[in-house]
Amino acid sequence: MSMILFACVVRVRDGLPLSASTDFHLDQDFLECRKRLKTLSSILTKFPERGTAKERDLSIHFHSSGDVACMGICTSSFPAAMAFCFLEELQWEFATTYDATSVGLASRPYAFLEFDNVIQKVKGRFNYTNCAQTKFNLEKIQEELLLRPPALVKLEDAELRNGIVNGHTELHMESAPAHRMQPVSALGILSLVLNIMCGALNLIRGVHLAEYSFQEDRKGIGNVIAFLLPFVACFLLCCLYLFYSSARKIKVFVLFVTICLCNIYLYGLRNIWQILFHIGVASLSSHQILTRQVVEKQPDFGV
Repeated sequence: MSMILFACVVRVRDGLPLSASTDFHLDQDFLECRKRLKTLSSILTKFPERGTAKERDLSIHFHSSGDVACMGICTSSFPAAMAFCFLEELQWEFATTYDATSVGLASRPYAFLEFDNVIQKVKGRFNYTNCAQTKFNLEKIQEELLLRPPALVKLEDAELRNGIVNGHTELHMESAPAHRMQPVSALGILSLVLNIMCGALNLIRGVHLAEYSFQEDRKGIGNVIAFLLPFVACFLLCCLYLFYSSARKIKVFVLFVTICLCNIYLYGLRNIWQILFHIGVASLSSHQILTRQVVEKQPDFGV
């Protein structure tokens, strides 16, 4: 008889499921336990690295390490030490397969679905075999549990049942950004490079002109401002392209007009081709910002 019924790997900071075993059980208690596991996965930051929750004849065990946590649903008769031994080995297998960067960049549920094969392999070994290596690890886990018992989580607490509804969960988890932008395009990267170049040119000319103006010609302060304002505008255009911001159209319009007016004001210090180049770069950047849309929020798949 299978003692480990379900196992999954989640990201600790937001509970995003990374991989899970494809086990199907129609038992109502198991299905209810799966729902509790999903809720528990979203607030793992509240608990120490090991924890256990009882749900009728089933138990939920979790083991966190870094930004990844392994969770499992086992029968209540399955020894806790054996369950944590299973989760620790699962965590070790995941850590050797995927690095922290790929885990941090995962943006969709079950991004590492292929890891299910490893979960099934390890789960089958703990359910149906009794090898010496498992016994060795089991003794080690038993000693650790004696020194540091796992946290006991009460699933019937209102904070777990209604945490997402009443807002308690949000206090203990780092949720994903509310607005996720579309991937950066090649033309968008070009606009960023040109914007940085224009901003650097404006800054260099502005600083040099400022040194001259403050020493000899104080009437040139207007030209200094006309160079430094486009520098700030170029920097802000880069930020608007890379990160979501409310009222983007208004902000882009103000920055674009600022660059145009300042370059027209600088006619004489810049020729017509230089002015057209700077305005053209601002036009390209503005177009890229306004056409880069927000990605619709993905559905909340259950664990």
